[in-house]
Amino acid sequence: MGKYIKDIESLKKIIEKERGKGKKIVFGNGCFDILHVGHIRYLKGAKALGDILIVAINDDESVARLGKRKKVITPAQERVEILTAIDCVDYVTTFSEETVEELLKELKPDIHAKGTDYTEDTVPERDIVLSYGGRIAIVGDPKNHSTSEIIKAIKNLGD
Repeated sequence: MGKYIKDIESLKKIIEKERGKGKKIVFGNGCFDILHVGHIRYLKGAKALGDILIVAINDDESVARLGKRKKVITPAQERVEILTAIDCVDYVTTFSEETVEELLKELKPDIHAKGTDYTEDTVPERDIVLSYGGRIAIVGDPKNHSTSEIIKAIKNLGD
């Protein structure tokens, strides 16, 4: 069962300790607003790349700022609770920025795992990861599951 770590300094100490044991740190991120099988396959794929999986989730305000929808369906604290209950997730944190660049600069994970809607060249944080010697990995199944599509399907149930 995963653990929620809000304080980045505490998370950095955990990473240092795990690295000292020779563990490989994998970092993933996303909104995870309505959890679906695509999320699970992404998380399992990310975990398979290393020993410790840290997942950063967008806080409620940053989800709205992304412009995909006006508000979240599942509040951040509930999304944290859901993700920490998933076996392959070791640590969860939240972030409010548009991207996870600042978190990556601070945590410097060995691998930054992104979903199949990206390529290694299109990951927004690519340059940051490469700058500290990390690598990018694309994991999960083809992007044919999405929260937006689930919301549309639910809206159309009455038709």
